[in-house]
Amino acid sequence: MRKKIVAGNWKMNLNLEEAKVLVSELKVSLDNHSAERVAQNRPTLPDVVLFPPYVYLTRILDVFFNYEGVSIGAQNCHHKEHGAYTGEVSASMIRSVGASHVIIGHSERREQFGEGDELLAEKVKQSLKNDLKVIFCCGEKLPERESGKHFQVVSDQLHKGLMWLEEDQLKNVVIAYEPVWAIGTGVTASPGQAQEMHAYIRGLVADKYGKKAADNMSILYGGSCNAKNARELFTNADVDGGLIGGASLKSADFFQIIQSFD
Repeated sequence: MRKKIVAGNWKMNLNLEEAKVLVSELKVSLDNHSAERVAQNRPTLPDVVLFPPYVYLTRILDVFFNYEGVSIGAQNCHHKEHGAYTGEVSASMIRSVGASHVIIGHSERREQFGEGDELLAEKVKQSLKNDLKVIFCCGEKLPERESGKHFQVVSDQLHKGLMWLEEDQLKNVVIAYEPVWAIGTGVTASPGQAQEMHAYIRGLVADKYGKKAADNMSILYGGSCNAKNARELFTNADVDGGLIGGASLKSADFFQIIQSFD
């Protein structure tokens, strides 16, 4: 059975004190709700993964040290193991501090930093080599959707950036579909649009790796997912959670999204 996951990508937000308040409030909510669920013999909450800026990684890791169901990851990594790359951070560095996940191919990295499919494939390779779990992002821009090219765009991104992997490597990969036209705009893909693309992505995985691998692949939705629309999005058969941006910066909103699988 594939995992349900709610991931919070803080991007370049929050100073240290704000970050400490956020995780403190979130931990209290998780503690209280987990105790209630145990007492009521209810299923556990979905897996939670937090992606703070690099400089906060160790601080957030300390808060959730050995905390069941919560993992910490980095928002990006360099495509080389080490070297003269001032200001960059390698996958091995991220793993060495105790983080377990990394986001690769976020639309903002593709668009603002010119990261193409070949580069992203190298980042995936480095991440898996260093035992990091990868959340690999894909998604189309508005003109590509309006022209009916959205399926081809996503297929190309996945085949070039990710689907060269061996089947046994997929257990450490999660795919996040993020329609670029819905990121930070307040516009959300309809539940039908989200399900259609998620089912298509699962079909691509099945065609390449077989039905079992596809059934085990968690596919997240990322695109203005918030406390108000998460429950409706997550009811779709092929939507296994969300990669949350702005709504992950408010503990109450983020926790409400975590509860959306109830």
